[in-house]
This record gives sequence, structure tokens and C-alpha cells, in this order.
Amino acid sequence: MQNYQQILEEIQLELQPYLHKGTVANYIPALSKVNPNQFAMSITLFDGTTYSVGCSQSRFSIQSISKVFTFTKALNIYRHNLYKKVGREPSGNPFNSLVQLEYEKGIPRNPFINAGAIVVTDALLTHYQKTEKTFENILTFIQEVSDNQNIGYDPMVWRSECEHGFRNLALANLMKSFGNLENEASSTVETYFKHCAITMNTQELARSILFLANHGIDPINGKKFITSDQAKRINAVMLTCGHYDASGDFAFHVGLPAKSGVGGGIVAVVPKKMGIAVFSPRLNSWGNSLLGTKALELFTAKTGFSIF
Repeated sequence: MQNYQQILEEIQLELQPYLHKGTVANYIPALSKVNPNQFAMSITLFDGTTYSVGCSQSRFSIQSISKVFTFTKALNIYRHNLYKKVGREPSGNPFNSLVQLEYEKGIPRNPFINAGAIVVTDALLTHYQKTEKTFENILTFIQEVSDNQNIGYDPMVWRSECEHGFRNLALANLMKSFGNLENEASSTVETYFKHCAITMNTQELARSILFLANHGIDPINGKKFITSDQAKRINAVMLTCGHYDASGDFAFHVGLPAKSGVGGGIVAVVPKKMGIAVFSPRLNSWGNSLLGTKALELFTAKTGFSIF
């Protein structure tokens, strides 16, 4: 049995030289105001045991990590038909590229780039018919997989994104022009921003991802959220697309299905073992947590838990 607490403490110590490297996401004003020197890391095992270091109880904006949950919801509703609207291939381009979307006639490469997540949000809006009902269902699902009814969103971050999210609105309008968006671009993007503004801490995130580590079933309470086949597909897309155009580099160094967010968080899955979450707001040039990525690389090196 590995001493997980000791491993996490070793990682935290070894990360000190990297603490001031990278920059926060300043294109979203509300995110630029966070303390850039924070770090937290948590793991949750299948029996519910949790190990943490750093500010693991401090909530932050999960941003694109929410795309894992919206993709899960939409895949469970639409099944294979979802892939008519969004692909499942790595983009090889920045997460907010208009050029690729134009070239590929409004069909986003995968559900984890911004355009893909907007299409997934649009599909959920169509299913639930009302904007507020759509967000409530997304939030309720996150509360269920986290087994925590106290999770909510940050209205200041949401408003900040709505006021400055011009490129995302452009992506939505471009897809609308190709007939790949059923609802109004503005309401779709506002709902997208709202689920990106959901706030969680690393302990909650590590708990929330356990169902994907256990073939779609929560290993703690036994609740089945999705099929084993769906969990396999979601993990595959997380591995190949979860870190935008740095997904290959992340797989090379870390070797786990994972999803990052520009708020500084990353969730990762160790199949049949645990969920992991890290948080550090300073980002690398690809928009992924610099310290968080390094922490996960150290974790798989120390534990041997890479899937490769």
C-alpha cells in the first residue's frame, strides 16, 4: 500500500521552484484577480478515503472542467447521434480557434474545445427546452456525482465572461450560420459561461470524477450514472483532447485521462483506483495549469499509475 499523503507532500515540496512560473487567465477579468500562488491537490479512493495538500477546501471556477459533465449528460441523452454535431478528434489548434471551425463547416473537432462545448450546451438546451432548466440539470448532475448539494456557481465570474466573451459568441454565431446551433447564440453562450462559472475545490472535484474511474458507476454509493461503454468513450476523449493542443504532450508526460480549465484546475482519472484533482491558477502557454500539470507528472512517476 502506497503512502499517498507522503507522496502528495513530496510533490508539494518538489513544486516550490515552479511556484511563480506561468500567468493567470487575464482575458477573463474576474479570473485575473485570484491569488496566483495557490496550490492544492487531492485524491479520492474508491472507499471514499481522501488525501490532500494545500488549499484543498478553497473553491475556484472550474471553467472547462465543466465540459466533462456536459459531455456526459449530452452523450447519455443523445447517444451516438451527438457525434453528428461534434467530433471526437484532437483539434491541434487553440481551444477558441475560429479558423478551424470555418474550414470544417461549423462542426467542432471535439466536445472539449470551446466550440464543441457550446454545441453540447446547445444540445442540452434543446432537450430541456428552457435556459434555466438546462443549467439546473447540469448543476444537479455535478452535485450528484460529487455527492454534495452545496456546489454552486460564481455570478461575478459568469457576468465577467458574458461581458468579455466576444470570441465565444463569434464561435456560436459561426456555427449558427452553418446550421449547427439550434438555439439562439446568445442564450447558448450565456448558459455555457454559467456552467464554466461553477465553483468547486479539489476535494470535491476528485470525488466528482470517481464514476469515470469505475465504468460509469459511483464506487462509494453504487449509483450508476452512465454505461461502461460511455465511460470508456469519455475517458478516451479526455486523454486525447482534454488539454487542447497540448493533449499529446500531457499524455506523454502524465499518461492519464484528464481535463483542464483556465481557472487553474485539472481533474484526472486513474481507472479502477481513484480520482485526482489539482489547482494552481498560473497557466502555461496552452492555457493549462503549469503547476498542476507538473504535479500530475510527478504523481504518476512516483506511483506508477500512468495507464501506459
